[in-house]
Amino acid sequence: MYLRATLASMKILIHQAHIIDLQSPHHGTINDILIEDGIIKKIQSSLNDNADIDIEHKNLHISIGWLDIFSNFCDPGYEYKESLISGANAAAAGGYTDVFVIPNTKPAIDTKSQIEYIIQKSKTLPANIFPIGAITKNIDGKELAEMYDMQNSGAIAFSDGMNPVQSAGLLLKALQYIKAFDGVIIQIPDDKSVGASGLINEGIISTKLGLPGKPIIAEELIIERDIKLTEYTESKIHFTGITSARSLEHIKRAKDKGLNVTCSITPYHLFFCDEDLLDYDTNLKVYPPLRTKTGISELKNAVIDGTIDCIASHHLPHEYDSKILEFEYAKFGMTGLETSYSVIKTIFPQMKEEKIISLLSNNPRKIFGLDQFSISAGSKSRITLFDPAGPFILKEENIRSKSKNTPFINKQLQGKVIGIVNGEKVFLNN
Repeated sequence: MYLRATLASMKILIHQAHIIDLQSPHHGTINDILIEDGIIKKIQSSLNDNADIDIEHKNLHISIGWLDIFSNFCDPGYEYKESLISGANAAAAGGYTDVFVIPNTKPAIDTKSQIEYIIQKSKTLPANIFPIGAITKNIDGKELAEMYDMQNSGAIAFSDGMNPVQSAGLLLKALQYIKAFDGVIIQIPDDKSVGASGLINEGIISTKLGLPGKPIIAEELIIERDIKLTEYTESKIHFTGITSARSLEHIKRAKDKGLNVTCSITPYHLFFCDEDLLDYDTNLKVYPPLRTKTGISELKNAVIDGTIDCIASHHLPHEYDSKILEFEYAKFGMTGLETSYSVIKTIFPQMKEEKIISLLSNNPRKIFGLDQFSISAGSKSRITLFDPAGPFILKEENIRSKSKNTPFINKQLQGKVIGIVNGEKVFLNN
């Protein structure tokens, strides 16, 4: 259910919510919350105000709105996979109030007019959509795009998305360029010349399945190179889709030196390993590829110890015909926005909610310079509602995304998203 205030003001009353917000004086308490005109008006143990919408749920928890930094909404050009509307609905259903969309569209988001198109078209949607501007024109890795103009028009960061920049010289120029406005480069670390035809992780499983492998060193080479470029330029870079423990060692050393280097991981790289590909499930054909079971343990430890800064869904929707065919020809990627929280909660059932919220909201907001909201009187209402103990099973008929390319359908997960209150926009799962 999606509701949006029009001319008249709308009052929303949230009943008996466990507040998870370290910035709020109400952190750790259970209170009623009154929201009017998109602003939190009252927080008290009990409120009897009349409201247009009453939200009540057993074991209801709330936090500041979650933020995803790497999703593809396929608009313009590939709306048959996803659109801004369906993508925003999928994000809201997954508890996200804010989403960064990558520039891998047609045409690519590489000019200020494309940035403005995304911003204008998404104004009425339940989730706030922030366009990531392309680093290079047509995301082809040959010539820098007009990043300054895009930043002035609202680009939140810069990346070539699924086409990580391969040229060291070009990335060097981009890192220097963004310093003028304190920007951030987002890069999937992958040297595409290493294992260029790789379909899954290079190892025992790729040999057993007879599929070309992608060596993990392809990631580690780019990590090491790009950290050196970031140090040289004194700029900012964020690596997403990390899958290697050695990559994390490089990143940790860079942080210890005071460099502006951060990283994120996808939920599915923590949940699945290459052994899950033994039945050739094309929904598990992802980029970067799933790694080994041993590697997953090391990645989980990096989430716990804070080396990994945040969670990125890598929501990459595909229509039926791009996934239901021979493994060799299937497209890379799966949808992720609607299952991110539940997957993380299932992987880390004992992790404190404060830590999970930091991974989903506080940390990415800090990295990319977004406002840090607080659940306190007078603040804007950018709120996610969820039940940490609630069971969750994703049913295909309930998927909000246009695409169904996810291996999580019918899997028993823990942690249920109730919805979001995003200013005067309310989205509640049925």
